Parts: sequence; C-alpha cells; structure tokens
Amino acid sequence: MPLRYLLTGLLGLPLLAAGYLWWTLLSPFGYSPPEALPPIAEGEHRVFVYGTLRHAPLRWVIYGRAGDPQPAILPGYRREGLDITRDIDASVEGLLLRVEAEELARLDRYERLGIRYERVALLLADGEPAWVYRRLE
Repeated sequence: MPLRYLLTGLLGLPLLAAGYLWWTLLSPFGYSPPEALPPIAEGEHRVFVYGTLRHAPLRWVIYGRAGDPQPAILPGYRREGLDITRDIDASVEGLLLRVEAEELARLDRYERLGIRYERVALLLADGEPAWVYRRLE
C-alpha cells in the first residue's frame, strides 16, 4: 500500500509542475497586467536578462524559442539576488535577447510586470538601450 502512494506522488509531481507552469506562463487566468501599463510598440525589442531568463529551456517555455542571445554587460549596476542595484563601480553580466512585441508581452507576464517587476530602458556597455526588469519596492 505505501508503494502505491509513493508512485502516485512521483507521477503526480510532474503534472503538478506542468499545471503550475501553464497557469503562470500561458493561461489567461494567472496574471492580469495593471491597466496603467503602456502598450508595447510593434517591432524588435532588446532585452537584457541577468537571472533565470539566461536559461534557454526557460525562454523556450515562456515565448516559444530559445533565441540567439548575445553576451552583454550592464555597467553601473550590481546584482543583488533577484534584482539589480545602482553601483557606479560595478557591472552585471547577462544576455541580450532580441524579441518581438508578442514575445516581450510573454516576458512581461513571466516577470509579473507592474506587480513584481518594472521594465526600464537602461544603456548597456555597447552604448545602446535595452529593456531591463527591476524589482518593484
């Protein structure tokens, strides 16, 4: 009898994880953006990522492809856990993603834009701006 419960738990865990990912990343129920957010402009967007979005399998789950990210540096900031903090003597290593408007909307959903994170334009070491997600207070 205990083996049956163990097997049920082991088989149920992947289904539970898949359900959670669907709810948070793909379903229309897991996130409602705040009404005050500006619309996303059509076309390509540059996004600097420094945390979980550096992992190709996660990007594939979130917006349907791993993309072709390039190494990038955000000068004047340091990483503190899930956020970055202004520090003129530091820099943050990450990846530069190039995404379309629909993909950026999916990244906004993943980051819970307006609830957990804000998306701000900052200059990378190459002198060009990119969107960067920063934790809200």
